[in-house]
Amino acid sequence: MLDKTEPSFRQSVDMMFNRAVALMDLPPGLVEKIRVCNATYTVRFGVRLRGDIQTFTGYRAVHSEHMEPVKGGIRYASNVHQDEVEALAALMTYKCALVETPFGGSKGGLAIDPRDWEEDELERITRRFAYELIKRDLIHPSQNVPAPDMGTGAREMAWIADQYRRMHTTDINARACVTGKPLNAGGIEGRVEATGRGVQYALREFFRHPTDVAKAGMEGKLDGKRVVVQGLGNVGYHAAKFLSEQDGCLVTCIMERDGAIMDEAGLNVEDVRAHILKTGGVKGFPGSTFEENGAKGLELDCDILVPAALEGVINLSNARDVKAKLIIEAANGPVTAGADEILRERGCVIIPDMYANAGGVTVSYFEWVKNLSHIRFGRMERRREEARHALLVEELESLQTAAGNNLVLSEKFKKEYLEGAGELELVRSGLDDTMRSAYQSMQAIWHERQDVTDLRTAAYLVSIGRVASSYVSMGL
Repeated sequence: MLDKTEPSFRQSVDMMFNRAVALMDLPPGLVEKIRVCNATYTVRFGVRLRGDIQTFTGYRAVHSEHMEPVKGGIRYASNVHQDEVEALAALMTYKCALVETPFGGSKGGLAIDPRDWEEDELERITRRFAYELIKRDLIHPSQNVPAPDMGTGAREMAWIADQYRRMHTTDINARACVTGKPLNAGGIEGRVEATGRGVQYALREFFRHPTDVAKAGMEGKLDGKRVVVQGLGNVGYHAAKFLSEQDGCLVTCIMERDGAIMDEAGLNVEDVRAHILKTGGVKGFPGSTFEENGAKGLELDCDILVPAALEGVINLSNARDVKAKLIIEAANGPVTAGADEILRERGCVIIPDMYANAGGVTVSYFEWVKNLSHIRFGRMERRREEARHALLVEELESLQTAAGNNLVLSEKFKKEYLEGAGELELVRSGLDDTMRSAYQSMQAIWHERQDVTDLRTAAYLVSIGRVASSYVSMGL
């Protein structure tokens, strides 16, 4: 339950923005230009469903056009409203600037619970919503490029892309009007897992810096760290899966709509996911302890807390009870401005959302580039790379034979070395590089400036500085 004095999500974003710009030497007019949302469009449209006309309300906010196109997801949720969409659009601006993807920030939303409608009904609703946005150029490869968000996925993106193509039959770049599409509709390998994979890469980079780990009251590597995950949707599932299977973390608690399950020995993420798909919740998962009040999981003693669902779940009412040493914001705005201050005073390190969940927009950027270039990554160079590696292996083996050397290259080494990088490997490489570079840009400010005591402020300073530079170069 939110404290009545709690700032709204929009207010929290503005407060965190203001905290950062107070440490910068920018003209007040430029600060205001960066802060405000350029435009918000509200569309109301009707669709004949179940024998009657149903009216729906949707939004598309454009926060900053310092770079175009602007980028940001479309979410389907019954509680979507203008302030939330504008706050998310602002976060997209800062996120894109931080990870150096050449986009401005945007966001969209449709006030609808997708579970209330059959698939064919949802398609008709989505196509009509897309039509209303497309005819206003609020979906366009060079102006405004949406992506999936809460309540939407590859299926909805495919419908939107097809609707755009129907309305722009001669646009050769039509597929680039939206990202997060299925592979057979112009998508890219690794997009579904991208945000969760980005969370994993962010944590790996954090744990490469012992000084930063020590600031969170920990030591060592990721292996063996106790992780609590709130929300096992697409982002939470992939983050938990990769951290447990590839980095040796113990996922000791998973929270979902119906409650939380706990096991100090570590939960099997795949089994929990299968249980949720079968039963609709985590209750009854074998071998675990169930807590009906799922929010209690946020207060468990753990090393890493991963809020991966809704905004504002850590707020003034529970921040003092959160015991995690490190919080990584896989969701947008899960920690309110008031809670952020309490946690920082306690010594908790927070890896901010604008960095932590940037994997989605990073891989969306790769998909957009792929659509514009009309060729998949790796197609031109993969086999040539394999041939060059094969030449090297053959030469080494022939030299060993000529020298009478009994040493041989292992089959495992040859298999891995000889395999050229395909699209998935290149996407993961690009994402890993992006997450490393973005963290290091934040870390430099966090370490070098005494007036910057947290990663969130450092992230805002990097992002706002880059946006300001873009506006100055435009003559503002």
